[in-house]
Amino acid sequence: MTVVQDALEVLKRGVEEILVVDELVAKLKEGRPLRVKLGADPTAPDIHLGHTVVLNKLRQFQDLGHEVIFLIGDFTGMIGDPTGKNSTRPPLTREDVARNAETYKEQVFKILDPAKTRIVFNSEWLEGLGAAGMLKLASNLTVARMLERDDFKKRFAGNQPIAIHEFMYPLLQGYDSVALQADIELGGTDQKFNLLMGRELQKSEGQSAQVVMMMPLLVGLDGVKKMSKSAGNYIGVSDAPTEMFGKVMSISDELMWSYFELLSFRPLEEIRGFRQAIVDGANPRDTKILLAKELIARFHSEADAEAAHQDFIQRFQKNAIPDEMDELTLEAGSEGLAIANLLKDAGLVASTSDGMRMIKQGAVKMDGERIDDAKQVVAQGTVAVFQVGKRKFARVTLA
Repeated sequence: MTVVQDALEVLKRGVEEILVVDELVAKLKEGRPLRVKLGADPTAPDIHLGHTVVLNKLRQFQDLGHEVIFLIGDFTGMIGDPTGKNSTRPPLTREDVARNAETYKEQVFKILDPAKTRIVFNSEWLEGLGAAGMLKLASNLTVARMLERDDFKKRFAGNQPIAIHEFMYPLLQGYDSVALQADIELGGTDQKFNLLMGRELQKSEGQSAQVVMMMPLLVGLDGVKKMSKSAGNYIGVSDAPTEMFGKVMSISDELMWSYFELLSFRPLEEIRGFRQAIVDGANPRDTKILLAKELIARFHSEADAEAAHQDFIQRFQKNAIPDEMDELTLEAGSEGLAIANLLKDAGLVASTSDGMRMIKQGAVKMDGERIDDAKQVVAQGTVAVFQVGKRKFARVTLA
């Protein structure tokens, strides 16, 4: 293999779509450090494993000697990315954005090499555009083209309001690529419209169009929705080691393979070996433990990973929680589900009153921890093992 072929094999791992592959190969053949851009709006202070899918790819570019640019959208964050939203996002204050941006910088360096990372804020060039610059930028796109975007199309068809400033978001993200003269931009598959806008604006400015690399969206702990803080189905990179371990162990055996592909740094051949071992009779739980420890070691330390493993053994295996149990999804809604109702709906008790009685007797546990409050509400997005007495277990996902 040539150097370019070797690099391409590394970079294509886990990628959903590259536009355009031939252009990526041509850029790699130039033999210069490419400018690789990833943008993130600091709309919430925590980064979760879903964000790290694309951050890991950025680190691969970094390790291959390319110039990595982590763009914090302090200007666009005050608008809010409408991607995937069915309503206008509430604007953030400048103070909110600045506070979240500082937290982002700390967390991304758990993955990226700070010495090789260029951090920029898009207010540096977007604030200077002024009214004339904004109007010129807006002239690049028609309303009809903007309504080709799936989320805008659905909102328009459903008579849901679309604010004019939301139309500006893809243009501003695209202009970031012009300002940085990006060679490559990374993002999730849900960002396709915005990422391609960068290509169009670069062409209109006489620049070489950036290559777009889109990563799949990591499914959250519930096994249904994409990982997000709002859905409550996330693993934060700053979660405590024991919490992170328990969350990883709660994912389904099938979902585990997606996490291995998108989050693990292990060679694909090794992961295929894990799959075959399970087909041959190995316990999936043991493989999941390897994944949990790898992630904790990355975001905390090897010692923390081992301590979390030992804690898990004491809390779960010594409580004799079986490997095989009913797995079900219950509708919780945004307000969550009362514990007694959850136990009844999961078939662990005959009635809510029976559930409350078992809680008062100290016979109900959630992930090995006894529940003492009969009025406890379990939040939407929770994935946990519920136990009643010594023999009744169910792994429940609250959607």
